[in-house]
Order: sequence, then C-alpha cells, then structure tokens
Amino acid sequence: MLAAGPIAIAPTVGAGYGDRVRIIARRTLREFWSQRGHRDAEQPLRAWFAEVRRAAWRTPAEIKAAHSNASFVGSDRVVFNVGGNKHRLVVAVKYSPQLVFVRFVGTHEDYHDIDAGEV
Repeated sequence: MLAAGPIAIAPTVGAGYGDRVRIIARRTLREFWSQRGHRDAEQPLRAWFAEVRRAAWRTPAEIKAAHSNASFVGSDRVVFNVGGNKHRLVVAVKYSPQLVFVRFVGTHEDYHDIDAGEV
C-alpha cells in the first residue's frame, strides 16, 4: 500500500547533482575530437571537461579567476581557449542551476566564422 501524500514525478532542478557544474553535452566534444584533423584536441578538451565538472561557478568572476583567458560574450556565453589557443570552446552558462551547455567547439579559424553570442 502506498503512503498518502504528494509524489514527486520529476526531481527539482539540480537534484542529485550537488553543487557541481553539469556539462551538456560531452558528446559534442567527443564528436569534435574524433574527426580527422582534430585528434589533438582530445586531451585538452578532456582536461577542460574534468576541471569544469569539479567547479561550482556562481558568477562570471569565479570563471575568470579559474580561467584568466576566458572571454565573456553577451549575458551567458563564455569563450575558452583550449589546447594552446588552437581550439575555441563556446559555452552557455546558467549559474543558478549550475549548467554549462556546449554551444560550439572548433578551431581558432572556425571561431571567426560564427557569432559566439548567437550559437
């Protein structure tokens, strides 16, 4: 017999993730480094992923303290230089729920063909 009372159908935002950043989508990073000509991006992107997964960013200043070369575009986009500035990674950060959405990963040259605030 079930107990009386409300039943949670879906968890609250952030439930089960603690105070650490959740990165969406690792698959995008994997697909990039699996392409011919980008295999050298695997280790730097894995290192970025591991570091960010342990982070608990609440403000842009906390990102800047950890990544002095990070650039901020618009209200939520952050551009990271990865692999000795050979690759660029653009993410959208939602501070309150601790979410980082991968929006673009590419070469430094590819980055010049996009609008980081719109991807």
